[in-house]
Amino acid sequence: MDYELSSEQKDIKAAAREFAEGEFPEVGGAYDEREEYPMELWKKACTLGFIGLFMDERYGGAGLGFLEHLLVLEQFARVDPGCSHILLAATGAELIEASGTEEQKERYLPGLARGDAIMGSVIPDNGAGTDEAVRRMTACREGEAYVINGEQAFVVNGSIADHLVVSCVPAGPAEATNWRSSLFVVGTGSPGCEVFKLKGRLGLRACDAARVRLSGVRVTEKELLGGGEGGGSDRVRPFLDGKRLEAAALSIGIAEGAMEQAVAYARQRRAFGRCVAAFESTQLKVAEMGAYIEASRRLCFEAAWLLDHGRRDSGLVSMAGWFAGMTGIRVVDEALQLHGGYGYITESRIERFFRDATMAENYGGCGESEKVSIGGAVIGPV
Repeated sequence: MDYELSSEQKDIKAAAREFAEGEFPEVGGAYDEREEYPMELWKKACTLGFIGLFMDERYGGAGLGFLEHLLVLEQFARVDPGCSHILLAATGAELIEASGTEEQKERYLPGLARGDAIMGSVIPDNGAGTDEAVRRMTACREGEAYVINGEQAFVVNGSIADHLVVSCVPAGPAEATNWRSSLFVVGTGSPGCEVFKLKGRLGLRACDAARVRLSGVRVTEKELLGGGEGGGSDRVRPFLDGKRLEAAALSIGIAEGAMEQAVAYARQRRAFGRCVAAFESTQLKVAEMGAYIEASRRLCFEAAWLLDHGRRDSGLVSMAGWFAGMTGIRVVDEALQLHGGYGYITESRIERFFRDATMAENYGGCGESEKVSIGGAVIGPV
């Protein structure tokens, strides 16, 4: 991969940085305190074309790649991790664009880019849990309809989404089903669909997350994606890789923002008659921060570039997710220490970054499960 960004990509990155720096700082703390999704910021981001960058221009997107999407996410998270989640308002659009009919694409996608609708997804990670987790959502055919039952927690955009893309396996005993999943688009206003906003989280409190319960929700073939029953399994894998890379970009942005705050504070803080930034110990800490961030960024962006070019490398994606999550935790911890006691009070931004980093590490799957995936990719079949 050529790591030199194109002029267009550099412009996108600069525009994202300018927007975030101009809009997030004054309101980010309040949204975090209220645990409220920043609707006004989302609307502005839609107006500027940031939402759905990866969507085709026919459906209101910019027709760019996932790499450009991650460039923006990193810059948003660098300023305010919680507010950065407005960029995920089109979560699930990837699945509709990849496997939906033209009528489905025309029905669901344009409103996401315009700011008329928000989407979420209920996609269990088949590789990160037990069979019970994989089978959390089931679909049973009854005549011309499908009846969906199940429950899942931590659904991003769950309580604010207009539609959810839901992955279901056939209902019935495990030994009697083929385990291949089907994808459905479910309106959150459908009878039997209940959402419960999750509050009281440690970090990323401006990000909407909910527990979603589907009890006898009926959909038709018009809401079935993926070319028919069982057509979702092959589409879900690249989608989940994209979610892991979003988690990586989020952690990278958090680490970058924390390092910048630490450097700025060390420049103006004095101890023993000297600027703290002048101490060699401080410079060594910052050197490690910068190296970890740059290594994480290269892993993440190479994996995204490969994904955009049809050369998906799930092992590399897991490496990026694990290493970036670890980097976020490590860098923010060091940055908080450089702030001294001031870093532990709520009026400091670094305190919020510290909380957000712990959530971001688990956003795309816990670090241990990522390492299991990496080990499998390195060792191969046994």
